[in-house]
Amino acid sequence: MSEDILQMAADIVAAYVSHNRVDLADLPSLLKSTYDKLATLGNPPVEQPTAEPLVPAVSVRRSVTPDYIICLEDGKKLKMLKRHLRSAYNLSPDEYRARWGLPADYPMVAPNYAAHRSGLAKSIGLGTRTQRAAAVEAPAAKSNKKKRSVKAA
Repeated sequence: MSEDILQMAADIVAAYVSHNRVDLADLPSLLKSTYDKLATLGNPPVEQPTAEPLVPAVSVRRSVTPDYIICLEDGKKLKMLKRHLRSAYNLSPDEYRARWGLPADYPMVAPNYAAHRSGLAKSIGLGTRTQRAAAVEAPAAKSNKKKRSVKAA
């Protein structure tokens, strides 16, 4: 592999020298720098990410209020945080909690908004599945008679 790179570097330097004036003393450094560049092309340098300490827009304690939740990333006041996190930062609620060191029960919806939605759902009858299922099964149990098909003679 390195012999191939050395041959390519020599070909590049030869082509350059044939069209440009280069001092004889500069030739080895030109060949070395060309070789080094070719060797790094296949392996881009890995940059170490600098760990910047995360500073929330507001304190975690002040981020949850009865009417809204404040996003720790940008300080926006929202009723529902989940959609904002996905669209603005491509974070899931679990990733957001892990990033900020929040407990697993940290809310993604404002408490008053959650209570309001819960009240609406209960008022239209959602969450009463067990009562409906029992009412539906009783008539279904009576109609267990097999239907006979009549064949045409």
